[in-house]
Amino acid sequence: MIMIVVRLVGWIAVWLGSLGALVSFLSPGFAPLFIPLLGYATFRAVLQLAYIRPSLYIQRVLRQYPWQLVTGVPRGRNKHPRVQEDEMWFEFANPEEPAEQIPLLFLSNMRTFWWMRRFGTARTKPELKAQIEPLWFAGDPRFIAVIAATGRGDKAPKRLHLLYQRTATGRRGIDPTDWNASTAALERARRAGAHVPDAVPPHPRAY
Repeated sequence: MIMIVVRLVGWIAVWLGSLGALVSFLSPGFAPLFIPLLGYATFRAVLQLAYIRPSLYIQRVLRQYPWQLVTGVPRGRNKHPRVQEDEMWFEFANPEEPAEQIPLLFLSNMRTFWWMRRFGTARTKPELKAQIEPLWFAGDPRFIAVIAATGRGDKAPKRLHLLYQRTATGRRGIDPTDWNASTAALERARRAGAHVPDAVPPHPRAY
């Protein structure tokens, strides 16, 4: 989050500085040279703004769930047979039913290229695959989670990325599901930012 704010302020400063230099010190003939720079600085600043919301969710998830180092996590770049979306995916064990594997998709297109290069094909270099094996994981795959690559010496996560079930987004027209989760699991997921149904239906209002 600190780096996002620093980059945002930096690109705004680049934009203002470039515009100020063009207006105050240079002739209008230099405008074509500055237009690409102003456009790129605008793009980068907007991009940093788009990173803020996922970063806030990542903070909420990490307040509720501890990091785990997991190995041998199934993954794929093609469509998972149990979902409709054609996205990259990981499979994680259901915390309450370890025999059940739950797919988590890369529904967000932001910052996914780095992960795509390391998912593995016949031409993927072993050193790239090794950067996500083992994998850092925090969350509940039924609702919302954070994954991360392995840092130096396997001591810390890096490249944090938010994953979530579409049913946990709270978007209009998408009904949440409880995945037969316990009351405690539903409440924990709710505190982590997931949209989940109430464990117990509310009583009808008395009039």
